[in-house]
Amino acid sequence: MRAKEITDCEKVVMKCVWDSPQDLSMQEITEMVNTKHGKNWKTQTVSTFLARLVKKDYLKMYRKGRCFYYQPLVDKEEYKDDVLKDYVQFWNGGSMSAFVCGLFGKEMLSESERKELKTKINELD
Repeated sequence: MRAKEITDCEKVVMKCVWDSPQDLSMQEITEMVNTKHGKNWKTQTVSTFLARLVKKDYLKMYRKGRCFYYQPLVDKEEYKDDVLKDYVQFWNGGSMSAFVCGLFGKEMLSESERKELKTKINELD
């Protein structure tokens, strides 16, 4: 999957949709964005981002009674994989090992995270 680019604000909206076990209304998304992500967005702002995400085929909008609900069309894990692949390609020439070594070298990982990563790498053998 090669997803269309989305803005940071659109990512916040998508994160709310992805993190919910059920489809959400615009009001529910607005509440989640503001409470979980520290925003102070009005309904109209969220509506604009939702419309863009529908146009980019990230969300499906449908009506149920008097409310519109939003359902993800792009899988969260697939999106995360795409973003990581793009990052590794751009910054590390496509080398995942260079990326991982960079994490170790800059002390970006705690001791427990390094141990966990070492265990995962050893499991690949």
